[in-house]
Amino acid sequence: MEKLFNNINKGFSRLFRVLLFILSAFLIIYFFPKSGKFKYSFENGRPWQSENLYAPFDFAIKKTNEEIKKEKQEGALNTPVFFEIDTTLNNNSEKLIINRFTEFNNDTLLNSYGKLEIDRIKYLSIKITNEVYETGLLEENFDFNDNQLVSILSENKQINSTIYNKLIKPQDLLLFINNKIIQNKSEIFKSQIISVVFDLIKPNLKYNEILSLQALDEINNQISPNRGFIEKETLIISKGEVVEGEKLIILESLKREYQINSSSFTDIYLITSAYSLLVILSLLMIVLFIRKFEKHIYENNNKIAFVYFNITLIILLTTWVIDLDSNYIYIIPLCIIPLLFKAFFDSRIAFFIHSVTVMLLGFIVPNSYEFIFLNIIAGVVTILTSDNIYKRANLFVAVAQITFVYMLAYFSFYVIHEGNIDNLPMFNFLLFILCGLLTLFIYPLIYIYEKLFGLVSDVSLLELSDTNSSLMKELSNKAPGTFHHSLNVANLAESCANVINANALLSRVGALHHDIGKINNPSYFTENQLSEQNLHNNLSTKESVDIIKNHVKDGVKLAKSARLPERIIDFIRTHHGTNLISYFYSKELSNNNNNAIREDYCYDGPKPFSIEMALVMMCDSVEAATKSLDKPDNNKIDNFVETIIDKQIEENQFVDCELTFKNISSIKSVLKEKLKNMYHVRIEYPKNGK
Repeated sequence: MEKLFNNINKGFSRLFRVLLFILSAFLIIYFFPKSGKFKYSFENGRPWQSENLYAPFDFAIKKTNEEIKKEKQEGALNTPVFFEIDTTLNNNSEKLIINRFTEFNNDTLLNSYGKLEIDRIKYLSIKITNEVYETGLLEENFDFNDNQLVSILSENKQINSTIYNKLIKPQDLLLFINNKIIQNKSEIFKSQIISVVFDLIKPNLKYNEILSLQALDEINNQISPNRGFIEKETLIISKGEVVEGEKLIILESLKREYQINSSSFTDIYLITSAYSLLVILSLLMIVLFIRKFEKHIYENNNKIAFVYFNITLIILLTTWVIDLDSNYIYIIPLCIIPLLFKAFFDSRIAFFIHSVTVMLLGFIVPNSYEFIFLNIIAGVVTILTSDNIYKRANLFVAVAQITFVYMLAYFSFYVIHEGNIDNLPMFNFLLFILCGLLTLFIYPLIYIYEKLFGLVSDVSLLELSDTNSSLMKELSNKAPGTFHHSLNVANLAESCANVINANALLSRVGALHHDIGKINNPSYFTENQLSEQNLHNNLSTKESVDIIKNHVKDGVKLAKSARLPERIIDFIRTHHGTNLISYFYSKELSNNNNNAIREDYCYDGPKPFSIEMALVMMCDSVEAATKSLDKPDNNKIDNFVETIIDKQIEENQFVDCELTFKNISSIKSVLKEKLKNMYHVRIEYPKNGK
């Protein structure tokens, strides 16, 4: 029954992985572009690498955006803007001024001026006001060129034509009046004239936006997007010819026309099918790589879901940015991919997945070679410089290095293409800086992924290595001998891991927690027994074995209740593998019970399935066993280490992990050295001065 259940479980697990593969492939293909990709690659200032290119069909030479923009600017300058004039103001101005003088206190004026001077002021006020209205006073200032043509309308009929600079702006009214006063040599009456004119004068020109925009649209619609025509079979460019100037414009027009013509229903179907094959092959490469080199990831549905999710997410994000504006392509923090996978797995899978993802994106991004090169180089730098990112300083240094490499590589490409740095686009460098800042989002992202997929990063491991945690304190209080043993095992495992380039932090955390199950029955384990009386003396060997074996099950339960990650719980499950509890098995045999079943006296397993788990098993066995040595010396310790580890090898405890003979030899050397230091016998000094 158990075998059947396991088979069903394996079947569902395989089905889940297949469905994940199909869903990821579908989403990527769905958001990929549906138009064809121009098969020729060319860059400004570089020689044409392909054979002579002839026009495959008739097509128009498109004007550049700069050319069209310039033509629109010239058209706008030569197209008049329309203003409506209010003629009633001019017609009524003289009457208003006369009435104003009638309202004045004539006695007050006569005290200063005579009748002739007053008539002079009145005459000049009327004259200047008429001149203002004839010239035209704007109600507000507009952002037009000074030479912009202006058409003045009255009742929808043009009555005058001028340029914008000749109209009076609101802020220029006082200057205009002053100039007219000077022209009439009447500076002595300046304040009086200004007071009259400013009180009465009002803007008489109103901007007609509707007519102005209609006229501009008509001109813009007449601008042709084409500057020429290329007939089929016309030689466009020869092999070795430099791509620049007119050649570049023609090639870009051909590329654009090709992409437009490839959007028929049949072509879309074929193109989508081709993209589908490439996406499926790429994802299949990743799956096969993981299955061969990272089997523990392949067999874990959460981990494989994490892989598919991140690949799909980064591709969807990139396609979305390209649809918005491809100029912002370098703001996408692609180096988050290797950072994430290195944080949760290792450098090998981080580089492989990053490389395949970047190559997939190369199908849809502009300047694909440049894009792929920049991001592959940045990915390599990320992997090489991102050790111990749980340390904040290391992460900032890594991001700074990544940003610098991006900038340096982009600068090199630009110089190669352009041959100078005159028009170096500083905007792209700003994008690289923003990309670096977005990469710092890795910290909260790691936390989110840990909760979503049940993964463990070095950041969490650092927190779990704290011996002041509630679980470690409970172990220290209830089973102090076990706690001390766990600390020793943690130190040994960490040292061994450093030598063979395993995950030292993971090894330490796993070693610290591997024996937490002894909290339940601490007195049944020798390291916690304070007296010479052994509680196992009152129990049968079967009962004793059950208690010993149960510390593994109890440890798993305690770990789950404390919400420890599965990655750490696996250390509890595997730290004894399927080893024989030899003391009680030998005791049972010595009791003349030849019917004793060996498997009943073995741990239930499983065996270690990672190098770090194997390290903890070795260090645990060796550290515990050496405590039984009587007056340990160098030879005894060397032989003891060799015997214990060789026995574990003979019992095939390490067949499920990737330990090599070289690794085992290095581990033995470290254990011997460390244990000799731990159990070194001090020189006995004479007492009482003798």
